[in-house]
Amino acid sequence: MKLSFLIYSYFPYGGQQRDFLRIVNECINRGHEVDVYTLSWQGENPEQVNLIKVPVKALTRVKLYQRFTAWVHDALSGQPKHPVIGFSKMPNLDFYFAADPCFAEKAETQRAAYYRFTARYRHFRNYEAAVFGAGSTTQVFILSPQQRTAFVKYYPDCGERLHELPPGISPDRKVERRDNEVRKAFRHEFSIAEDEKLVLQVGSGFKVKGVDRSLRAIASLPDEVRMSTRYLLVGQDKPASFQRLAEQLHIADRVAIISGRDDIPRFLAGADLLLHPAYVESAGYVLLEATIAGLPVLTTASCGYAFHIEQAQSGEVCQTPFNQTDLNSRLLSMIEKLENAAWSFNGLNYGNNAELYRLPEAAVDLIEKLATAKE
Repeated sequence: MKLSFLIYSYFPYGGQQRDFLRIVNECINRGHEVDVYTLSWQGENPEQVNLIKVPVKALTRVKLYQRFTAWVHDALSGQPKHPVIGFSKMPNLDFYFAADPCFAEKAETQRAAYYRFTARYRHFRNYEAAVFGAGSTTQVFILSPQQRTAFVKYYPDCGERLHELPPGISPDRKVERRDNEVRKAFRHEFSIAEDEKLVLQVGSGFKVKGVDRSLRAIASLPDEVRMSTRYLLVGQDKPASFQRLAEQLHIADRVAIISGRDDIPRFLAGADLLLHPAYVESAGYVLLEATIAGLPVLTTASCGYAFHIEQAQSGEVCQTPFNQTDLNSRLLSMIEKLENAAWSFNGLNYGNNAELYRLPEAAVDLIEKLATAKE
């Protein structure tokens, strides 16, 4: 069948974008014809995909998204009816892949009261309601039980349209053991001594990923521990404000920030602990990628995949509501216990669960089944 995918922007390093590309490729492998509508595309164009860069511009993001929606709607209206799959919330979708958390919940719990009177709030609330609200027929793919709870709270009629997918970890991220040679080569490249502890954070969008929390946790370590600890952040975002915060906390010499890149497994092999205290995260693939690579994880319960860390016993989870002192204490405790804890062994063992790698297949199975049922 023909399928149209809608995504505002694509770049190679985001979890949403990786899921999008894996699902698109699975559709192509099954013989489906795929169109992709987007505002911007970074990286190579996927083979056998008709990539359509929507030619609209605007001064504000809200107006840009509205013009994108209108342009795509007009383009699709002139074609035979076929499934439309969105990776961003907007009207007129047959399927929506919920990589983002519930906007209504985020607006209520993380924004000041005046925010709900802004044009930006009205736009995103209306676009979310077009997917989840009463009267919508959009089928929604969710990534965690946490999402189901939030969406059903704010849109009570959507429950039957929510379909939870298994994780979509790339099978090539699975390892049988920690590779000491890769670790040594990585640490040599980045001038990290063997007796230094490397705390790694990976993720694009530094603010929502809780980089400020991470920096404060590093700064809280006792002098002796802090001076033998390095913090390395890898991701796509503007680093200037976080570099300034590191300077204000007097830990700039302990901190390095580098752009997103493709060789993250080397970083997972070279690090001693993954720190990921995100404010909110629908899933958090890096938590599972670290776990199955044998890298202990310290994260927050606001991440959708935090429950995997608890099930695997591959690290620790800060419960909600978040408390910086709790994060600081857990970080110090984990650093001190790294040599003797079972976190690494448990994570490697958890990686043997085949369901951790099935998201693309499960998503396309549902698209085919539900699209056929509508015919």
